Amino acid sequence: LPAWRRVVSTAVQLGIPVPVFSSSLAYYDGLRRKRLPAAVIQGQRDLFGAHTYGRVDAEGTFHTLWGEDKSEIAAVDTH
Repeated sequence: LPAWRRVVSTAVQLGIPVPVFSSSLAYYDGLRRKRLPAAVIQGQRDLFGAHTYGRVDAEGTFHTLWGEDKSEIAAVDTH
């Protein structure tokens, strides 16, 4: 794994595109995490399509009320 990181790092520093190596490394790192980085996607879906999202600090499903300037007004528990 350290060698894999060195290959990607060196390629990036030299301006050599290695999309499969870097994407595979990011995917592997995501699999090893206890908590996946899907929170950003859930937030975007809630902002643009009024979908809901889960939180790690509270039970339930939430929806944020967004202002016209896209600032958060309030988070509402939807269950």
